[in-house]
Amino acid sequence: MPNKANARKALRQAIKKNLANNAVKKSYRAAVKNLLEGISAGGQDIAEKVKLAQKKLDKAAKKGVIKSGTASRRLSRLMKRANQATKKQ
Repeated sequence: MPNKANARKALRQAIKKNLANNAVKKSYRAAVKNLLEGISAGGQDIAEKVKLAQKKLDKAAKKGVIKSGTASRRLSRLMKRANQATKKQ
């Protein structure tokens, strides 16, 4: 445990930021998982799920939870899979 007041405050802030970052991370992972399940099931609302996943990834990148390049790469790969799935239908 920290002994100094500023170290205690830093610990409180780190815990708070960790919880917020985990919520954002959980949110975009759920959106990506939902999209992948929709693609494998051959659902009709793939465009909607892509839009939601894009929104969540961009928000995570904006908040600094993931880097912007990581978000772009993941979105690119998701779009490639989504486009292949829509071509097959």
